[in-house]
Amino acid sequence: MADDNQTNPGANGAQGDQPQVQFSLQRIYVKDLSFESPKSPDIFQTQWNPQVNLDLNTRHSQLQEGIHEVVLSLSATVTNGQDDVSFIAEVQQAGIFAINGLDEAAMRHTLGAFCPNILFPYAREAIDNLVLRGSFPPLMLAPVNFDALYAQAEQRRAQEGTGQA
Repeated sequence: MADDNQTNPGANGAQGDQPQVQFSLQRIYVKDLSFESPKSPDIFQTQWNPQVNLDLNTRHSQLQEGIHEVVLSLSATVTNGQDDVSFIAEVQQAGIFAINGLDEAAMRHTLGAFCPNILFPYAREAIDNLVLRGSFPPLMLAPVNFDALYAQAEQRRAQEGTGQA
């Protein structure tokens, strides 16, 4: 039976023609973590009316052939009232991924959207834990659509490449 699969290219989906796609998560880790509460303890004496500003960024690098590091950076700045910064919580959540067999466009999408989707729940939990340890109410960040963000970035990149504004 094993010989039949090797001699019949249709049985294996023409494996010989295309490299097999491989994806595995090697490690998830915190690369950097920071919490600042510049107005403590005075901020705990005021009416709590928070305004949240969230900055999100991703970057990736190739560590070696087929091994990539993806870093998701989240920075939450919470103000109370006008310009009183209650706290700043930042995390760089990283992962090492083994990825092989993808064409260039699929690799960009995987590194720019799929991997950050995997990292986001860990980053969100890290931010929430930091905020709680700072004695503030929980900051449960809403899910992020990395596929949509990636599509927007690709569209901007294409427009810049053609010289459109």
